[in-house]
Amino acid sequence: MKQSQAEIIREYGPFPGGGPVHGVTYDGRQVWFASEGKINALDPETGELMHAIDVAGSAGTAFDGRHLFQIAGDRIHKIDPQTGRVLASIPTPGQGGNSGLAWAEGTLWVGQHSGRKIHQIDPETGAILRTIESQRMVTGVTWVDGELWHGTWEDNASDLRRIDPATGDVLQTIGMPAGIGVSGLEAGGADRYFCGGGASGKVRAVRRAK
Repeated sequence: MKQSQAEIIREYGPFPGGGPVHGVTYDGRQVWFASEGKINALDPETGELMHAIDVAGSAGTAFDGRHLFQIAGDRIHKIDPQTGRVLASIPTPGQGGNSGLAWAEGTLWVGQHSGRKIHQIDPETGAILRTIESQRMVTGVTWVDGELWHGTWEDNASDLRRIDPATGDVLQTIGMPAGIGVSGLEAGGADRYFCGGGASGKVRAVRRAK
């Protein structure tokens, strides 16, 4: 297993009235993050907030190329990012505190914090297609270049983990500095990950492992 330490290349926030950062996603241009009843659009180059959508968000956020998906309590909402309108809603899976959310292979991937699981679910019905067990509490989830990564946050320690999607075996870890947690995770192009910082109200860019 490969192990390294995270290189934080930029911090954004905390933002006025922002509150804790929950889910994080990236549409190729803007970083979207859920915080205090809003999904905020952040320009990662300037660090400025561009606009916000008034939608409840308690955990993970994802983008499928056209729509945002947002965990809000026991539901996952499909949202038009242009209008903020909720287009559809499905139940969250299982038990264990839903946390991260990602889009890949035409399906949603839902991290469960205390359940230490990642579920692949049908985005139309919420039906669980398969489940991957994790060795630690799961926060953010992302797919990049065929690799499945998730954040962890347990016992005041966080890391980013690449796991085998078939077995759940840990293939690579990137340790976060002491005192810095990961509440959401999304790959941001070829060279970075975007990580939610929980109660810090910050979003951090971490150099992507090669």
